[in-house]
Amino acid sequence: MKKSLVFWVEEYFYNPNLVQKLVSFIFLPLSWLYCFGMWIRFKSKTPQDFGINIISIGNLSVGGSGKTPLTSALALKYENVAIVLRGYGRESSGLYVVKDRDKILCDVSVSGDEAMIYAHKVPHAIVIVSEDRKLGIKKAKEMGAKVVFLDDAYSKHDIKKLDLLIDVDTKNQSCLPSGAFRERLWATKDAEVLKDGVDFKRVVELKDKCDKMSLVTAIARPQRLDEFLPSVVSKNYFEDHHSFSKDELVEILQRDGSDSLLLTYKDFVKVESFGLLLSLLDLHMEVDKKVFEIIDNYIGIDSAKKD
Repeated sequence: MKKSLVFWVEEYFYNPNLVQKLVSFIFLPLSWLYCFGMWIRFKSKTPQDFGINIISIGNLSVGGSGKTPLTSALALKYENVAIVLRGYGRESSGLYVVKDRDKILCDVSVSGDEAMIYAHKVPHAIVIVSEDRKLGIKKAKEMGAKVVFLDDAYSKHDIKKLDLLIDVDTKNQSCLPSGAFRERLWATKDAEVLKDGVDFKRVVELKDKCDKMSLVTAIARPQRLDEFLPSVVSKNYFEDHHSFSKDELVEILQRDGSDSLLLTYKDFVKVESFGLLLSLLDLHMEVDKKVFEIIDNYIGIDSAKKD
């Protein structure tokens, strides 16, 4: 039931049918009220300077947009870097240092899937999860970070930062609940909008390929993977951040007679300990140099940049 509802909502936001368009129209007055409330909230905030360079990578709509691979690609280029995120979907709460500069300090149930991706993909970075981003920033600064990347923090208007926004293509441009937008790009808000295929390019590498693979994925809008997929026996979609059990994955392998499960890195970090044969769709971003120039100009110091 939960999975069906999640997929219905994703379709409603991004590719609505006639009935869903009607529902969206009915909700428009609520959307106007919601958006006005978010504008009032924005106007009431005063950005706090933490005395450290902070860059936020986010998007205005709900659902996946490529924030995690883009943040990884950017953070890889800088020294003394920390990544701070909420840690959505984790079984813990509060602040946790997922990784210091040397080693991973907890498992994926504590960190959440996205934080564990950062821990693997950006080996020199400090990774911190905290619902309170300000506490996470203070902890990163205490641990010696000079540059902090915030995952999905456009709405944190009380933090002084550089906002990079990924432009997401959707047929529904309304605010919640009529559409997918959590907030607008406010006229007096400084932010750089990045476009897929212009400012960054997605590159997928298929690792440990097998002759017969079953796709298993728990990402938002999983149809985004279609352009990168090799031939698969079946596509098995779960709701975003789903926690897999070994039994449900073994059942898919046995049902399909597949040699391996084909996963994204987001799912791989949750199931690598199960001892199953896995193939990997490893996504990374090739980022245009002008994006790094924007960050360098904001930071104002070349010494933070790695070769």
